[in-house]
Amino acid sequence: MKAVRPKRARVVALVAVAALGVAACSSSKTTSSGGSTTTAGSSGGGGGGGAALKLGFFGALTGPNAQLGINIENGEKLAVQQFNATNPAHTVTIDAFDSQGLPSNANNGATKLIGDKVVAVIGPAFSGESKAADPIFEQAGIPNVSASATNVALAQNGWKYFHRVLADDSYQGPGDADYIVKTLGDKAVAVIDDNSTYGAGLATAFAGQVTKDGGSVAVTDHLDPNGADYGSTVNKVVASHATAVFFGGYYDAAGRLIKQLKAAGFTGAFMSGDGSEDVRFVQDAGGASVADGAYLSCACADESNNPAAAQFVSAYKAAFGTAPQIYSAEAYDATNFVLAAIKSGATTPSAINSYLGSNSYTGLTKTIKFQSNGNISGGTIYVYKVSNGQIVQFATTS
Repeated sequence: MKAVRPKRARVVALVAVAALGVAACSSSKTTSSGGSTTTAGSSGGGGGGGAALKLGFFGALTGPNAQLGINIENGEKLAVQQFNATNPAHTVTIDAFDSQGLPSNANNGATKLIGDKVVAVIGPAFSGESKAADPIFEQAGIPNVSASATNVALAQNGWKYFHRVLADDSYQGPGDADYIVKTLGDKAVAVIDDNSTYGAGLATAFAGQVTKDGGSVAVTDHLDPNGADYGSTVNKVVASHATAVFFGGYYDAAGRLIKQLKAAGFTGAFMSGDGSEDVRFVQDAGGASVADGAYLSCACADESNNPAAAQFVSAYKAAFGTAPQIYSAEAYDATNFVLAAIKSGATTPSAINSYLGSNSYTGLTKTIKFQSNGNISGGTIYVYKVSNGQIVQFATTS
């Protein structure tokens, strides 16, 4: 789930969308278009006098990894703003819940949004809070579409109202292992995670593929993402003689980990997943001198140089004063799929959920077609590298 990257506009696989309220493109089946309720169309001309509907947001807007949630909420806001400007039959507002990324806040958040009578939710953003909140949304019959929660097990609960618009960690973890072992040639890998649902799940998927690829897990360890001193973990890595480190977790802890590894003399490769793909990873590491050379991955591409992305980038910059970042476009697509349902006349949670399950949506990042378990089919894992303090996409995994 990143902060503003200097000198670079970050967007995921985009196609053209008008900056002043033009609806997103459509597939052969569809035509697109903490805790307070806001009218997201206010800066885009507003909606008409039609029926008002609440669309929820659930994710971190404050806390150590808040930028990932902010990126998602911004993508949702832009989609709603544009919808309201061109669809007078309905006015959609956003009812946002700031989870701070904590699973312990999930019950209150889900209960609040349900009580507020939202018709659908964009989120939850993180896998841990999804694990806690999604059963509550399921029981209440509220469709939820995540732009970023990638834990594999979320799709294995038989939930009918759960959806996500990107590939899960059964793609990302093995893809990352393939890159370290097969492409970089590192055979002894230390696997560290932050004990979160997301981080531990990604690290487990990674470790399983390392051995399949002919490598070995030199050491496994877990750290406290709220801690400042990772000396115990760093000592284990150095003593193991690992030639590479993989970290499953978020950017706040990842930056501190690589900083302490480098200070202890570790010179091997460092890689982490999408939770760390944020410029604050570089900042927390102590700058480019430490972070340069680190690898990060995501089930999302950077299409900032794609001319078809120009109008979306322009609209996003105009609305938020910054270029789109990781998951902004996924959130935009997820929201527009829900808005397409509303535009079709599906205005209740059950009707929206039926629409999501029986239609496809051609968005900015991909054509979205949900399987019965809420997953999409397939997915490519993209590799980014920190170069001169910038996070740059340059490869895909095998």
